[in-house]
Formats: sequence, C-alpha cells, structure tokens
Amino acid sequence: MKHQIKEAKGKLGVLMPGLGAVATTFIAGVESIKKGLSKPIGSVAQMGHIRLGKRTENRNPLIKDFVPLANLNDLVFGGWDVYEDNVYTAAVKAEVLDRFMLEAIRPELESIVPMKAAFDKNFVKNLDGTHVKDYKTRYDLAQAVIEDIKNFQKEKGCDRVVMVWCGSTEIYHEAADVHQSLAAFEQGLKDNDPRIAPSMIYAYAALTLGVPFANGAPNLTCDIPALVELSKKTKTPIAGKDFKTGQTLMKTILAPGLQARALGMEGWFSTNILGNRDGWVLDDPDNFKTKEVSKLGVLEDILMPDENSELYGDMYHKIRINYYPPRKDNKESWDNIDIFGWMGYKMQIKVNFLCRDSILAAPIVLDLALFIDFAKRAGMSGIQEWLSFYLKSPQTAPGLRPEHDIFKQLIKLQNTLRYLMGEDLITHLGLDYYEGILNEG
Repeated sequence: MKHQIKEAKGKLGVLMPGLGAVATTFIAGVESIKKGLSKPIGSVAQMGHIRLGKRTENRNPLIKDFVPLANLNDLVFGGWDVYEDNVYTAAVKAEVLDRFMLEAIRPELESIVPMKAAFDKNFVKNLDGTHVKDYKTRYDLAQAVIEDIKNFQKEKGCDRVVMVWCGSTEIYHEAADVHQSLAAFEQGLKDNDPRIAPSMIYAYAALTLGVPFANGAPNLTCDIPALVELSKKTKTPIAGKDFKTGQTLMKTILAPGLQARALGMEGWFSTNILGNRDGWVLDDPDNFKTKEVSKLGVLEDILMPDENSELYGDMYHKIRINYYPPRKDNKESWDNIDIFGWMGYKMQIKVNFLCRDSILAAPIVLDLALFIDFAKRAGMSGIQEWLSFYLKSPQTAPGLRPEHDIFKQLIKLQNTLRYLMGEDLITHLGLDYYEGILNEG
C-alpha cells in the first residue's frame, strides 16, 4: 500500500551550518544546473535509476521520476559561518571550482550571505572566525538559531526547510548524562553546559521547529538519546553521520568484494593529504580522533573479525590524515591492503585515489536534502537508516550494528523508496524465472 505522501509543492529551503568548500560547491552546482550549465553528476536522486517489478517488465525509471522529490528549481539556500564572506567570495577562496563557472552564477552566489554562527572555539580549536553570535547561555544560542530559521523561511517564502550540517569536525567526545534525555539536554542548555556542542544546538533548533536534519560530519550531534527523543516528539527525520566521500567510499566498495570471496586480510593502511579548511581543522589531534573513530569502524563492521577470526582476526587497520596546504581541496589518499588467499598465499592491493573532496560531497548534500524532505512528507520520523548509503558512520537504533557495505546500503535505500511508493520489494532471488516460484525476482 502506498504511503500518503504530501506533495513537494513550493520552495524548499536548504540551510547549512558551515558555508565553506562543500556547501559553496553544492550551491554553485545546483545554481549552474538551474541555468543548464551542468548536470547533477554524482546525485543518485537525480541521475540514478530504480528497477520496479520483475526484470522482464523493463521498468527502470529515474528515481526523480518515481519519487515525488523537490524540483531543483524550487531550492533556495542559506546558512551560517564563522566568516562573513558571501557564497561567491567563499567559493573563490575555497578554490574548488574554476572562476569561469563561478562568474556565470555570481549574482546568485553573492546574494547568499551567512548568518552569524553559533560557535564555541573549544570544539574547533584551529578556527578563529569572528562572525559569531554573542550569548550568555547555550539556550540563548539555540533560541537565536530558531529565530534565524524562522526569519529565513519567511524572507525566502519557503514552504519547507531542511538542514544539512556542512561545518567542521568537532573534537571527540562521548555522550554524557546531559545528552541522555530531552529534559536533561534542555536544562543543560539553560545551564550553559560545556558538553553541548554547537552542532547539537543547530540540530536542537531544527528539530524543535520540525525541520529535518542531516549530519555531514562525524560529530556526535543528533546521535544522542535527547535529540532522537526530540525528533520523534516533533515527528522529524534525522540522518547521520559523516559524508562518505573519498577513501571511505573506496573501502565500502572494495572490502565487501574481498569479504564476499572469503579472502583473508592481514592489514589495511590508509593515509591522506588534504589542504582545505577541513584538513586544517583535522590537524588538531582532538578533532582528528572524531574523524578517525568514524573511519575505523567501516572495515570492522564489514569484515566482522569476531565472527571471521581465521580471515580477519589479526587484521591491522591504521589511518592517517595529514594537512598539506598545497593540495587545497584536492585530496590524495593511498591505501595498502595486505590480503591472503588459497593455502595462505599473500597478495597486495594498492590504491592511489586523487579525488576532489567537495566535488564528491556536493551531490551527497543534494541527495540528503531531497530525501530527508521526502521522508518528512511521507510521515517518517527519527533515525533514517536507509540514508546510510551516503554516510561513513551511519546512525542506527541503540544496539543495532550499522551496515557499511555500500551495495547492501543501496538495496536498503531502493527498497525503502519502493515500500513508500507501494511497489513490491526486490529480493534478487530470481528462482521464479526458472522454477515457477512466486517472488519478486
């Protein structure tokens, strides 16, 4: 049975804490698409197909033609940043996109000016922005962000708003008592509890207003009981965490293949060089630890060494990220994978990925914004694990192991869309073509 899904009519506002390289690349890309200057390459929501029914039916529409997503022409943008540069200036400084393309959409980008950020330098020590809100307590900050959202929606004439965190990685910290319930969290805001991070304040403000929230960094943010409780209270979808872009994208493609063939692994060494603002922030050990924890869990959850001790029980996994200014946004990663096969004979795989971090992240921002808005209109709330396809460290229900295999994640995403739209789920069993068994093939 098809869910009752509200129409995607009117403008959809996309608000982003952090108008740096990722956010400006995303905005510039959508504005160039609106003008017919480029295509949404990398966006599964826009360019991906979905199979419906049996293979013999040959129904493979584009996802955007199957699911009632917001039209790109209806997207409007806004956000916050610790620097006061408009989006055009910020994009020029980020040096991701060439100036020729930026000049073609300059008026649209210059019109987007960041609001003052809710900022606490203790969580991002290497940033020194001055475009920040004054406050006495974190409760004051939360109320100020709530007013920002309301004013943006009114000024832009938005029917709906979503929020996608595109800001920096915060220092590593674990959930404490202040994060365990909504009541404790709200009291912590009033008490100006230093354990409440800026990203949590943005998430709290969004969820209070029923604005869907997706977390693109490895921060704890909405992955705490208090904000999960709030998301259910206001019937609002949440998704997180950490955009799956370069090296981790490759791991979630390669590791499932090695595991599927029951090939053993002795070690996987990963190193990166990156020169943008993200690289500078991650140069601080406390911030790097947050990213490291997010990236380390991927292999362990795919290979499950506890259950496959003969293949992966002694696997050594090491990750390095080095700040190297000359590369700017053009990240380079090296992976050395030591594997073994039949009779224990050793082999190696080496991967050198010269990627563009924000180019890979921008379509993820688009898809998360479109899908989390769709989830809200479909009446879904709380954790949206079906969006784990886009994320390094997927948020799940308590005690539920995340699925990191990108191919299984894609099946989860597609089956969720089929389910919501009243189509049969695809099992990929296929025996009905040969043995007359009734299933979905």
